[in-house]
This record gives sequence, structure tokens and C-alpha cells, in this order.
Amino acid sequence: MTAWIDQPSHHAWLEVESQRLLGFGRRFPAPDGGAHWLDDDGAPDPTRPVLTWISARMAHVYALAHLRGTPGAADLAARALAGLTGPLHDDEHRGWFASVGPDREVDGAKSAYAHAFVILAASTGSVAGLPGARALLDEALAVYLDRFWDEADGMARDGWDRAWTVLDEYRGVNANMHSVEAMLAAADATGDPAWQARALRIVTRVVDGWARGNGWRIPEHFDSAWRPLLEHNADRPDDQFKPYGATIGHGLEWARLTLHLHAALGDAAPGWMVEAARQLYRRAVEDGWAVDGAPGFVYTTDWSGTPVVRTRLHWVPAEAIGAAAALYLATGDLAYDADYQRWWDYVATYVIDHDRGSWHHELDAENRPTATVWPGKADLYHAYQSTLVPRSPLAPGLALSQRAGAV
Repeated sequence: MTAWIDQPSHHAWLEVESQRLLGFGRRFPAPDGGAHWLDDDGAPDPTRPVLTWISARMAHVYALAHLRGTPGAADLAARALAGLTGPLHDDEHRGWFASVGPDREVDGAKSAYAHAFVILAASTGSVAGLPGARALLDEALAVYLDRFWDEADGMARDGWDRAWTVLDEYRGVNANMHSVEAMLAAADATGDPAWQARALRIVTRVVDGWARGNGWRIPEHFDSAWRPLLEHNADRPDDQFKPYGATIGHGLEWARLTLHLHAALGDAAPGWMVEAARQLYRRAVEDGWAVDGAPGFVYTTDWSGTPVVRTRLHWVPAEAIGAAAALYLATGDLAYDADYQRWWDYVATYVIDHDRGSWHHELDAENRPTATVWPGKADLYHAYQSTLVPRSPLAPGLALSQRAGAV
């Protein structure tokens, strides 16, 4: 019997969905470059600032679409990249602002999270042959190594002020997770294996260390000495970037990234990685899926696995799809194929907005559209990648594999 994930008809459905998403997002370009936040109908919201991480994610998505032969995608990717080389770039101090507002007001905070996405966008743009992307990548990698990478810790620092004079005491796993993704993309784009080695240092510490030692629930927040802050934001549990407790979607995302890194390292990969990915996935599914009587993944739990924020965010089932696909590709275990089907059935039933386009970015505990954490439909990154990961090898990464002709 052909696994569901391997059926040509399913791949055809994935392509239709990917093109539907790309059509929804086409109005994102801001006049001066970069990506507007999109509302529920895909219209740009000019009252919101143009954000570096959204601009980079849209550049990445449309560069991938260009690699897959989608007409017009190269121009859209270039317009997103123009925000990173133009108004979002700090010409005085180097690096990238967090955002530029409607009246050109600048949020000058410098974060590893945003800079990791600049690396991802520039890496994908480089593989796609977009003008200026390689120079952007070279600069982004240099800034990252100079300001964010801590060689002694083998981890990324989280944030600075605009002039790089004040380093935030906070350390976070989220920025390091996206750093792993960016490092794998950079290794593909540059051919420099040092980026894979850095990614392995992060994954070893987070997954084989903290996650393994904490029942596979990943501590997210740390102080400057990398001591866990397990009660961080207990009074603001639904914080957009620093929610309290264990984040279900991150367990799934780390599982997938661990498998991508394992495949990229080949024979040099440590032996613990595949089993660790299995355990991360198992814990996230057991703690997060339908645990409050309704289908869907809760957003966060406490350290015993009890749900804290029951909101369903669209990126969590997107990462569940990617993780199940990656585990099936890595192991051949048909149980992951069954999960993969279950996650897509949920997305198709509740998350895809069949009337207004794209995916509902947020549902309440009863799977009704809401907007308490993420209003609108800001970008396509998680949803679009969920249509590509099942049709791509674990290594090389999405950009190189699309250029090579992934299905």
C-alpha cells in the first residue's frame, strides 16, 4: 500500500494549496520595500509597521516559489528583499531594525530572531539567483557572528539595542531554533560546513541536554548564564514571542530541524538525533493534541503537561505536518504517515479559510476564528513550508532541493 504522504494525488493537492497560499499573499509588498502585515483578506495593513522578520519570511517564501517555477514570484521576492537592503537596514550601525513604522519611525532593537530570518531569506535568495541576495547574505552572516553568536556558549545571544552597546540579559531558545534553520540554509547557500557545526552545537545543548533532561518539554527562557527561567512570563502566558511554559509547536519544530540536521551531517551525525526527534514529537503530541476535548493543538502547557493557553495557532499544526513528514522520511514508520494524514485533515477542516483565503492564524479552544494573539494573516511562512516539506528530501534544505527539482 502506498503511504498517504507518497500518493501522487496528494502531492497534486499540496501543489494546489501552495499556489492558493501564494495567490493570497501577493499584495504584501510595501512601497519602499519589505512586506506589509496582511489582514484576513490578504490586503496590506498600512497602519502596522513593516517588520524585518515578516519581510524576510515573505522573501524566503517567494524565492522558494520562484525556484519551483511560479511566474511572478521572483519579482515579489526581490521586493521583499528590497526592504532588507533598504529601509529596514541600519546603515549607521549595521544590522537590521526590528521594524519601520508608517511614519518612518524606527524600532531600532536588534534581535537574533529577526537576523536569523534575514540569513534565511538571503540564503534562499542566493540559491534562487536573486540580485543582491549573496551580498546581503555575506553581510548578515558577518553581523550574526560578530554580535549574536557566542562561541564559548555555542548559542546565540538574544538582543541588543540599536547601537550594539547594551546586550539584553535575556537568552531564549526560540531565536536559537530559528538560528538552526538559518544555519542549515546558509551552509547550503555557501558550502561552508562550519554553519552545520554551529547548528549541531545548538541542537545538542537544547535537545540532547535541556529537553532530554526535562521530560522532552523544552525550557524556553534563560538568564545570561543560560540558567532556565521556568516561571518567566507566568503572569503573561500568551505573550507573542515569550509565552510561559512549554510551547507545543516548538517541540514539533525542533523535532523536524533535528532530522534536517541529522540528514545534512550524514555519517558524521550523532547517533542520538533520530530517537530524540521521536521523543520530542511524542511529548508534543501527547501534551498538546486534543487534550481539552476538542481537536487541535493547545498553544502552551505548564511543566507537568497541563494546558495553559488553549488557543490554536495555525503554525502549530503546520509544524506537526512537517515533523510527521520528516519522521516518516527518516524512519519509514507508517504511524507517522497516519499522523500526517490526521494533521492535514484537521487543517483542512478548521484552519484553512476556504472563503477568504490562506489559513486562519488563530482559533479559540472550540476552533472558532479569533484574534487575541495574532490578528490577521501576517505571512505565509509556516503554511507554505508545510506544503513543501512532505515533497522534499530532509537534506539538502528547501532551497537547494527545489532548485534540483523536488516534486
